[in-house]
Amino acid sequence: MLGGEYRHGLDPKNRIFIPAKLREELGGTFIVAKDLREKCLKVYSQQGWDSYIEPIMKQERRLQEKVLRFLNSSMVQVTPDSQGRIVIPKDLIQYADIEREIVIVGCYSYAEIWAESSYVRMKEEEDLDQMIDDLEKLGL
Repeated sequence: MLGGEYRHGLDPKNRIFIPAKLREELGGTFIVAKDLREKCLKVYSQQGWDSYIEPIMKQERRLQEKVLRFLNSSMVQVTPDSQGRIVIPKDLIQYADIEREIVIVGCYSYAEIWAESSYVRMKEEEDLDQMIDDLEKLGL
């Protein structure tokens, strides 16, 4: 299970440190891809990526192709170096508006990489009362 909130910086070579606890859960090589709903990056183990893609593969072909093209055109498989750092390609850095400071958030089966400013803004806009209402409507 991936959890926690970690703050790090992007170095001049576009590397970020992935905390050891997350690396243990993600495995030796993992996937970094654009998020469909937010301006952040998603990080999956290979098994987690396969699980994420599986329901997409069951959709109508036109939607399937659009989503797979969006996700796979810039996704990367990364292997941390001996210091636990991974290289993030420039197009993914630009997509997530990352300049220097980042926040990595464990989200159970995946992690997210946010530009710190975007993460702070998202947290400020979060409506906990609405989230609770939505969960209660689902019986949770």
